[in-house]
Amino acid sequence: MPLQAPGSDAAYRQTMGGRSTTQRSFGRPEPQQGGFRPLYQGQAWPTEQPPYRPAYLPPPPADWHQQQARSYTSEPPKVNRVITIAALVALVIGVLAGAGAATAVVALDGNNAPIAQQPDPPIGTGADPRIKTGSVSAVAATLLPSVVQLKVQGADNSNATGSGFVIDNLGHILTNNHVVESAAKGGSIQVVTNDNKTATARLVGRSPAYDLAVVQVAGLTAPSVQFGRSEAAIVGQDVVAIGSPLGLAGTVTSGIISAKNRPVTTGDDTGQASSYISALQTDAAINPGNSGGPLVDMNARVIGINSAIATVAGAGEGQSGSIGLGFAIPIDQARRTAQQIIATGQASYPVIGASVDMTFEGGGRVSAVTPRSPAAKAGLRVGDVITAINNQAVDSAEVLIVAIRTHQPGEAVRLAYERAGRSRTVTLTLGQQIG
Repeated sequence: MPLQAPGSDAAYRQTMGGRSTTQRSFGRPEPQQGGFRPLYQGQAWPTEQPPYRPAYLPPPPADWHQQQARSYTSEPPKVNRVITIAALVALVIGVLAGAGAATAVVALDGNNAPIAQQPDPPIGTGADPRIKTGSVSAVAATLLPSVVQLKVQGADNSNATGSGFVIDNLGHILTNNHVVESAAKGGSIQVVTNDNKTATARLVGRSPAYDLAVVQVAGLTAPSVQFGRSEAAIVGQDVVAIGSPLGLAGTVTSGIISAKNRPVTTGDDTGQASSYISALQTDAAINPGNSGGPLVDMNARVIGINSAIATVAGAGEGQSGSIGLGFAIPIDQARRTAQQIIATGQASYPVIGASVDMTFEGGGRVSAVTPRSPAAKAGLRVGDVITAINNQAVDSAEVLIVAIRTHQPGEAVRLAYERAGRSRTVTLTLGQQIG
């Protein structure tokens, strides 16, 4: 091959597509990358990709997205996280406090675990979840099977309707005397149970003094009630009245105990014996036909027997009804009387052996003293005015009689009385009388 002309650099040049390369000291040119143009002096050549590329590419890691997100997202300052957690806790506590019945326990640790939501309390535990324990509906469900309606027809063709409730497994039913009184000398008493079964009852006995009576139905399948204690009742507590007002069987009303130890007298007709009751007052709606039905607490225990209502003066016949003043015989007294009636067919009540002036106001003025009676033995005389019994003030004859009948025959009581303007006291032992 002929030599190039002197002074030519052709020996040091290689032609590759019209582009030149820089010769390295090893005598071999560095591979070219097409399309590369240095932007400044000394810029390095890009590395050429290998001509072979493997067909298999390994999959990206499972947390690739999280890694990418973390690479572009900076962690917020700790102070902001604390503020956020505090705001969240305050919001949860505020919501729970508004609900009024929940308790939240918040624990903050390094894991910042979410706050668990407390479950709501169950509505009820009975067969029907809509019935809440201690509610009126729960009391009604318990007592309605034990409450019956009484339909009485007297020997004189008089009719009466009232209520009663089963007190034992022998079919005894406790009610008011004025409900069954017309059948005492002949007549019939029909009992209608809550499941609409009818049976004929017999009159076991009655006590006009306490306005109580007991009837019995053979083979009665209705369950008996549970007794409470009327002495333990307090003013303002919730109560439920059950009965058949105006013939509407299975009626349930609710209210509270408005007062205790109300002196109540029943029996307006001259032929009807008067009853004197130290009653429980209630604003639960009681109407004619409720008589003899139970007044119960929110544990479904009987604490009284609905017996009377107050009426507005001047109301005509057939216009009387509930005005929020109903009265019930305390079950403590009714239970003792019912036991006497079932055992002997009759009941007794305490007396002092003296009559009092029913028109006198300011105490119980003695109008007559029975010989050899407790009053006579204690030295009481006609004209004495009894002002207290066991430190309980007496301002009328009715209050004195009611106060005496809250005790039992044979019990000793202390009487305060006035004679000729002088105050005296005496202790006597109560006698008894059947009625």
